[in-house]
Amino acid sequence: MLRRIAAFWRPPPPWRADAPAAGYASKSTSLPQKQQRVRDHAFDGIMEVQKRVRRFLALHSLILYAASPTALAGGGGGAVSVPFSRLGALSRRQLSLAPLDAGRFLLRHPHAFHLFLHPVHRILHARLTPRAASALRLEADAIASSLPVTILRLRKLLLLAPPHHRLRLEHIRLLRRDFGLPDDFADSIILSHPALFRLTPDQFVEFVPSPTDPPGLTVAAVERAREQHYREHRAPGAGEEDARFAFPTRFPPGFKIGKYFRIAVWKWQRLPYASPYADVSDHDLRSLEARRRMEKRAVAGVHELLSLTVEKRTTLERLALFRDALGVPKKIKEFLLKYQGIFYISTRGNQGKLHTVFLREAYYKGELVDPNGIYLARRRLEELLMLNPEKANLDRMFTSMGRGWDELGGGRHGGAELREEFLGDTGGRKGSIKVDGDDGEESGEESGVESLYIE
Repeated sequence: MLRRIAAFWRPPPPWRADAPAAGYASKSTSLPQKQQRVRDHAFDGIMEVQKRVRRFLALHSLILYAASPTALAGGGGGAVSVPFSRLGALSRRQLSLAPLDAGRFLLRHPHAFHLFLHPVHRILHARLTPRAASALRLEADAIASSLPVTILRLRKLLLLAPPHHRLRLEHIRLLRRDFGLPDDFADSIILSHPALFRLTPDQFVEFVPSPTDPPGLTVAAVERAREQHYREHRAPGAGEEDARFAFPTRFPPGFKIGKYFRIAVWKWQRLPYASPYADVSDHDLRSLEARRRMEKRAVAGVHELLSLTVEKRTTLERLALFRDALGVPKKIKEFLLKYQGIFYISTRGNQGKLHTVFLREAYYKGELVDPNGIYLARRRLEELLMLNPEKANLDRMFTSMGRGWDELGGGRHGGAELREEFLGDTGGRKGSIKVDGDDGEESGEESGVESLYIE
């Protein structure tokens, strides 16, 4: 009988020989080390808009640089203009754009860029429109008005690097836009406040204790939110242990939450951990429990750093600069994917080469829950870049002092030929909108003039 059973028995395949039993693997109460990333289209849509913003800021920097190498230091203005051909050459050399990409971007955003015939040089020039220059000035004014809050934010960032509370100046410089710092923050903030910061000869920024610091300087944002939520939504004596060390969690749509994964998350939320501002350099990490607590402390450190940013997001590459200070493992992307209910990693915006980390609890339907002045000022520029180019007044946006396209090439048809000489024939032109008089109001009648915009 045993011989007959052995004849029908077949050994398992090599790839299944040392695999654990299916029932045992699914009953684990610890968070899995690797999870599949689930897309959230609300955050990916934000990055699609940011792709235009980054291109606009890069071209604006090229305009200031081409007009004058010292214009970048002075901030520049919307009246600064450069020859269109020179802007295309600089974009190909410094931004690695295709030959016609810069021209296409300028034509697709007539509300932000103004193409006109220079009255002296008689060649095509490009500059910012008054609306775009106003949006940049609004952001600069918001950064200047929020300087006290920015200084406090920078001090909290230095406190996230115990025990010496010091960070490299270059690392802070790469994070200056995310923290709302001015471009000259090394002079206007660090060197101008010797009682709060110290710049060492080896280019490190150190924290200087001050008696004017608020008492809650080392209190993390998640602790404040946890205490406020507990006071507003929980009755005394009900679930204190569940809320004492918990993080706000909201999983993306389509994320599959099984029974045992839910139990693992519940146990992880009850796990105690040290504050990201506390010094844990002398802690004993030989036990498994201590390592788990340090891992949760690293999650709290990333959460606190994202909470300090203006828009509650930053790139994964910039976040990796503070990996040692926050105690994050080397494989930082896999580490953050374990906590998709707290963070979201978007790969949109640069053909998968850019990874942006969002703080999920700070957003609701693609909007910041608690907006600030800098965020609202940047939204003005985003809305300007998202306007439909067909609604722009052609004669006013693409000419100077009311001159028509006949000044550029002899008649409307000649202007279109000159446009093709600079940008090439990209096709796909639609009928333009007829403009009635000089008041700039659009009429519903179609005109026979070819549109100068490229869809």
